[in-house]
Parts: sequence; C-alpha cells; structure tokens
Amino acid sequence: MRALVIGAGFSGAVVARQLAEAEWCVDVLEKRAIPGGHCATHLDPQTSIPIHTFGPHIFHTDSAPVWELVCRYANMHPYLHIVRARAGGEIYPLPITLQTINQFFRKSFGPTEARAFIEDKRVKLSGPPRNFAEQAVSMFGHELYEVFFKGYTMKQWGRSPEEIPADVLKRLPFRFNYNQSYYFHRHQGLPKNGYTEVVAGILMHPRISVHYGVLHAPETPTAGYDHVIFTGPLDEWFGYSFGRLPYRTLDFENFVVDGDYQGCPVMNYCDADVPFTRITEHKHFAPWQSYEKSVLSREYSREATPDDERYYPVQLAEEQATLQTYRTAARESHGVSFVGRLATFRYIDMDVAISEALEAARCILRARADKVPAPTFPHERILTRW
Repeated sequence: MRALVIGAGFSGAVVARQLAEAEWCVDVLEKRAIPGGHCATHLDPQTSIPIHTFGPHIFHTDSAPVWELVCRYANMHPYLHIVRARAGGEIYPLPITLQTINQFFRKSFGPTEARAFIEDKRVKLSGPPRNFAEQAVSMFGHELYEVFFKGYTMKQWGRSPEEIPADVLKRLPFRFNYNQSYYFHRHQGLPKNGYTEVVAGILMHPRISVHYGVLHAPETPTAGYDHVIFTGPLDEWFGYSFGRLPYRTLDFENFVVDGDYQGCPVMNYCDADVPFTRITEHKHFAPWQSYEKSVLSREYSREATPDDERYYPVQLAEEQATLQTYRTAARESHGVSFVGRLATFRYIDMDVAISEALEAARCILRARADKVPAPTFPHERILTRW
C-alpha cells in the first residue's frame, strides 16, 4: 500500500509514521526545507539560543498515549509556562489568578472572598454567551475584561470582541488560587533539542520518504497512491475555487539584548494603543541552559494575504457559508483525508493534533481492512465518540 502525505508538521508526520509501521510506503511532501510546520524551531546564529520560529509552542496534555508518543522521539524537559500581562502601566499574572484579582482591585482576598467578590461583578446573561465580550463579562465582569482582554483581542483578531466567538476565551483558565502556570495539564514540557528534531525523528522510518521544498498545488500528482492525507489549508486543496478562507497571520520583529529583558517567556501587552500583542523571550524556553544575551520577538497580528503564513482561522458567522462549501466538497472527495489545524480550519493545540492524527491513521487502516472508503474528516469520529 502507498500513501501520500502533504505536510510534515506533527499531523502529517504522525499519520505517516503510523502507516509506515503498518507496512505502507509513504511519501511526504513538505514546502519548507525542514520538518515541524508551525512548531518548527531553530538555533539563533548569533547567540545559539533555540528560537520558536513561528511563535511560542508549549507541549501540554492530559493524554498518556500522546505524551508517550512525544517522549519516544524527544527528551522532554519538565516546564511550566509563565505568562505576564502588561496593562495600564502595571504587570500582572496571566491567566487571571487570585494574585491578579488582589493586585488589580487592591485587595487581600482569600479564595472564598474572591469568588464572592467576582460573583458580584459578573454579568448575568439571559442565555448562553453569544460572543467573546459576553463570555468575558459573564465570567468576571466588565473591569477585568476591559483591562486585560478587550484591547488585546482587538489587536489579535482585528475585530471587535462582539464579533469573536465565545469559545475563543474558553481556552483560557480563570483561577481563584495562586497557581501561575498557564496550563493545567498532567504532562507539560519542552523538547530539549527543539520540535524540529522531534518531528524529524517521527519521520525517520525506512518506509517514509520525505521530499522537502515541494509546494503542493491542485495539479500535484496523486495517481498511484492508495490514499492521500492532506494537512495544508483546506481551501488550498481545491485551488481556492470557492474563495479564500480568512486567516490571521503574524509578523515577528526580533531583537537581541544583553542579559534578561523581561524575566519571563511571554509578556502580553493588553493596552490597545500598543501595536504589538506580546513579546517572547526565547531563552526562557531553555531554562536548563545559561545565556549571556537574549533574543526576543515582538509579535504583530494582521489579516493574512495570499502570500502569508496562515496561523489563526477566523471563525465568524459571515464566513460559515464559504467554509461549509469547502467541507461539502471535501466530503465528496474520494481517497483523501483532511487532518490537522489548517485542513480542518480549527485552532487546536499540538496534543489534539497528534491525537487526531493517530485517529486518522486508525481510520485509514480500518477502512482499508474493511474495504470501505476512509473518512474525509477523521477527527469527527473522535468528536462524535466523545
């Protein structure tokens, strides 16, 4: 059996590996010169500091199988992600914790007092939150929303928070204790040698051939393959025949300083009049090393043009008709599965991408054994089951 995988990020690499271990021969096409997709890392030539090329990526999961898979190919170093927020001339812990609440309101609450205090601040809605703004004020009231989230969200998405889905905020924890770790998962860590090496290790199998610098196009030959796995942008597969799906892209402004610039890996800039959204200080992603200098990246968000990297799918009501047209066309396709963030037009974390890639491989192998068509969107099997 032969498979063609388009894209050598985590999604494509995991599917390729699973099929190869099932004795399929797999060709992988990757447009870049290295594997890893948006998780790719590289060493800064001036300082030798490992850089998260496309922005910070922290591995966190509650899935034992996903964690075991990553540890099979990486030396994972324990790491708890710490984020700070600069707002109104002060610096606060983020996500919002008991310390954030006490500092912002100039209080000294315990957890029970803080819960009661925030309960009085919350806006009681007559129904489920319809957008980001309603989700925020229903969680913790207008004051925290206005200072920490309104301006940042407008910069990140280029739209009013009233236009952004409520689910975007649900990704962020809200705590009544002093736990300052950004994530609250059983397994958290960073690969000591970077994500690029991890993905390269997954792809290292005698039945996998990786072809770098190959840009996919609708006319890319797929004949002779028993199945195709596509991990690129959904609209790209169809040659943008129904129009382009909207994405936000990022611009990075890198600079080098002596010593330690901000004392944490990521500083969010919440004020609307600051043009960038955050600054990443990369050496804090390698706390097991010591560096005299520091490399930082200011991050600016804007609408993606046809020539840009696509990072965040814009899930707005007015775009749903185009998206559904593409999804219908995908379901009518034969011999191809769409896997990963770009191909399913969803913002998902690395561990979810790996879990869904494992499921995609299982679906393909099961369909082949049962002599039935493989699902075009294998991740929907997981969503249905759960």
